[in-house]
Amino acid sequence: MLEKEFWFVTGSQFLYGPEALAEVEEDSRVIVERMNAAGSLPYPIVFKIVGTTAENITEVLKEASFEDKVAGVITWMHTFSPAKNWIRGTQLLTKPLLHLATQFLDHIPYQTIDFDYMNVNQSAHGDREYAFINARLHKNNKVIFGHWDNPEIQTQIAKWMDVAVAYDESYKIKVVTFADKMRNVAVTDGDKIEAQIKFGWTVDYWGVGDLVKYVNAVDAAEVDQLYIDLQEKYDYVEGQNSPEKFEHNVKYQLREYLAIKKFMDEKGYSAFTTNFEDLEGLEQLPGLAAQMLLAEGYGFAGEGDWKTAALVRLFKIMSHNQQTVFMEDYTLDLRKGHEAILGSHMLEVDPSITSDRPRVEVHPLDIGGKEDPARLVFTGMVADGIDITMADYGDEFKLISYDVIGSKPEEETPFLPVAKQLWTPKMGLKAGAEAWMVTGGGHHTVLSFKIDSEQLQDLSNLFGLTYINLG
Repeated sequence: MLEKEFWFVTGSQFLYGPEALAEVEEDSRVIVERMNAAGSLPYPIVFKIVGTTAENITEVLKEASFEDKVAGVITWMHTFSPAKNWIRGTQLLTKPLLHLATQFLDHIPYQTIDFDYMNVNQSAHGDREYAFINARLHKNNKVIFGHWDNPEIQTQIAKWMDVAVAYDESYKIKVVTFADKMRNVAVTDGDKIEAQIKFGWTVDYWGVGDLVKYVNAVDAAEVDQLYIDLQEKYDYVEGQNSPEKFEHNVKYQLREYLAIKKFMDEKGYSAFTTNFEDLEGLEQLPGLAAQMLLAEGYGFAGEGDWKTAALVRLFKIMSHNQQTVFMEDYTLDLRKGHEAILGSHMLEVDPSITSDRPRVEVHPLDIGGKEDPARLVFTGMVADGIDITMADYGDEFKLISYDVIGSKPEEETPFLPVAKQLWTPKMGLKAGAEAWMVTGGGHHTVLSFKIDSEQLQDLSNLFGLTYINLG
């Protein structure tokens, strides 16, 4: 869990005197304390101030912008807060903004309501005054309407928090590409400078030889211990391999895992790519190694696809590294009543979507011209999800998705020893595939059973990114 927090700022003014303002602050503190105590929010909320002037509002929003641990600001207009007071602070705010349009009570106290109550509880029109200025400033903030103690509202807030943290962390994503992208492929190419400007992603090339030095320097004793420890999580299946070959090839993947991890951690990278066309000095294409790193929350994509590697890392953050994987469209079932896509990626889909206990196996790859790589073999899950890709059109980036129904293959695949997931677009395979291709969606994707299209829209609004949800 990242150490992040969200600041809560309440809007009011001096019109009704100090007693009213004291009540506004007390109510605000109660809301924050109870929402934190509910246990449904992934990050804590910290009450900051009752904003009554342009000066104190501007000061707190400036502070939020430059405080690293603050991932976003939540505002609420308990009483009528003149929106001009919010202009400068909102203009200067660089963190995501959630306008929680709520009120302290969830009902109208008919038997006791009087003018004192009306003076203090003016959220119904105070929120509209405040919302106008955000719309006028084109802030692209999130608005959530409903009572703060409603579990459904708290779920909405929690989902937005995950988006806000992902947005904030996006500017820290660094991708190392070991070798360049796969030759002659268009969809994995893109403008790295524009991606850094728009999303904060840094993408650096390092030669495979730089990685080989780390691989060769790994301590054999560390590899031996990891080989033992891994059997607590996964089953070792020797298959047709000799015991010596199986152990050697698995241990080489563990050597690659330790080397890549050390390389990235030392140099500040959180995502990486490999390319089977450039493996000079390596015995195997990283398979199990990549799966283990993905399972820990690093981003990855094959064939030098740095955009998808960064997306994987971004959505690993948003999903708390749950049920979110690098994926590729592989082969199709076009029979009526069975329409589906079988997805995989040779070696590198991670086990956060597994429905069974993964097996470590060693098999030929028939691509890359290297030794048989060890990999985790498992079957994916049955659940509703979303498939996401990013396309670079030259003049803009577009985020493309459609909702999917995840399922298991109808039969075993004894001659396809990979991690695999079956899914069907909810709009239908034919309609979904046609819309995907017409829009320019690629074959590398992020498949998630934790993220939804509302979160993707919120994230796209923050980045000023074109988002197309096909359905």
